[in-house]
Amino acid sequence: MVIALFLDFRSLGLLDNLAGLILVYTAFSLPVTIWMLHNFVAAVPREMEEAAAIDGAGPMRIFWRIMLPLVAPGLVATSVFAFIFAWNEFIFALTFLGTDSAKYTLPIYVTYFYGRGTVDWGSIMASSTLFTIPVLIFFLIVQRRMTNGLMAGAVKG
Repeated sequence: MVIALFLDFRSLGLLDNLAGLILVYTAFSLPVTIWMLHNFVAAVPREMEEAAAIDGAGPMRIFWRIMLPLVAPGLVATSVFAFIFAWNEFIFALTFLGTDSAKYTLPIYVTYFYGRGTVDWGSIMASSTLFTIPVLIFFLIVQRRMTNGLMAGAVKG
């Protein structure tokens, strides 16, 4: 799959380009996020939308005032999974960014600590620790919403 995408991206001029990498990450994250969000949206009772429509709310107001607050935990949980996928991805970034080291992602830079016959384990560990800090910060910011989102589909006993 990577080879086919590489050939397509080369013909489209999207190699050595962050836009091409963003396109690949979006294409691979989108099916999983849609699948996850479908379950959250399906859990919202149809009667709530109908009641808001009867009360005179238009489609945009129903979306912003009814649907979005109820689906927000699912959006947060899904965004965490998509963020971690894109943040940790190595193969597509290495393949599509080629030799343009100014655009490399962090997982690719960690490989610079592997030398010919030697490995700088201290530097790899330090960079890996720094590499996890943005993920931890993002998780701490959305922790409460993510817990609510993961528990939203649970059935009470």
